Amino acid sequence: MKSVPRPFAALSLTLVSALALTSCSTGQEETEDTAAASDTVEVEDNNGTQTVAVPPASVVALDNRTFETLSDWGVELSAGAVSLMPDTIDYTRNDSIIDLGSHREPDLEAIVAAEPDLVVNGQRFAQYHDDIASLVPDATILELDPREGEPFDAELKRQVEVLGEVFGKQDEAEQTIADFDASVERVNEAYDGGDSVMAVTTSGGEIGYLAPGVSRTLGPAFDIFELTPALEVEGSSEDHQGDDISVEAIADSDPDWILVMDRDAAVAADEEGYETAENILASSEALSKVTAVEDEQIVHMPVDTYTNEGIQTYTEFFNAFADSLEAQA
Repeated sequence: MKSVPRPFAALSLTLVSALALTSCSTGQEETEDTAAASDTVEVEDNNGTQTVAVPPASVVALDNRTFETLSDWGVELSAGAVSLMPDTIDYTRNDSIIDLGSHREPDLEAIVAAEPDLVVNGQRFAQYHDDIASLVPDATILELDPREGEPFDAELKRQVEVLGEVFGKQDEAEQTIADFDASVERVNEAYDGGDSVMAVTTSGGEIGYLAPGVSRTLGPAFDIFELTPALEVEGSSEDHQGDDISVEAIADSDPDWILVMDRDAAVAADEEGYETAENILASSEALSKVTAVEDEQIVHMPVDTYTNEGIQTYTEFFNAFADSLEAQA
């Protein structure tokens, strides 16, 4: 048998080694590329496609609708609008979170110290989008406010779905949505379309009218359940304090049901002179003969609603509405 010349054998060994190294190198690069690709996720928000680092290393939360979801999922915050959070949210008891203040007097510059790679912005802070972007240009700003013209219930679910993708909480998001859908189904099954409904808010001892489909917070309920309005007023606003309609006009409409949001319960309950919605309605002589009052068909939103308007708040309220409807069936 002929022996292989030494130079040729050495060359062959070198080629084999080079190919092996190239293969390993290519495989390593592919693995690194795959890992790098899995370190981000693309999601759609109100401003288009956003690329988010996952998991986010530093998170800032400014949208009231998201606070309870993020808290329930155990998401750690570097900074947030703690001053806007109701005390039902655990973040209010965490002194390590940088408080960026309220939307009225925000301390936006403080966001720089948090070095965020994700800012969950929206609702009251939506107006500061560009300011935030200029302060932390490397951060992804995610905004998931319910969009005008889109079904409100679908928008609440979209928000949770997107956050679930970002934080790897798809199962939790699915359960949150399932709970919400179940509460909606309960109301739909129990509500008699012939019953008239009035939505009001209380603030400063006064009763404000919340217009069906238009007003913030309770307005969307009329669309979701096709509730029959007891009163419709031309030119109604989206004002969170409700429209200035006389209590006599509300009484004259004689609603079968009254849905109530106590605005001050979330922001002024500790202030002198605060009066609960229950007391305000009960002490109104004009409303004393209204069907909803006489039959005790008044349903109150959770006390923290005004500063906690996320999907969980609506799930709780819709279940309470369903409980009352079922009890009167």
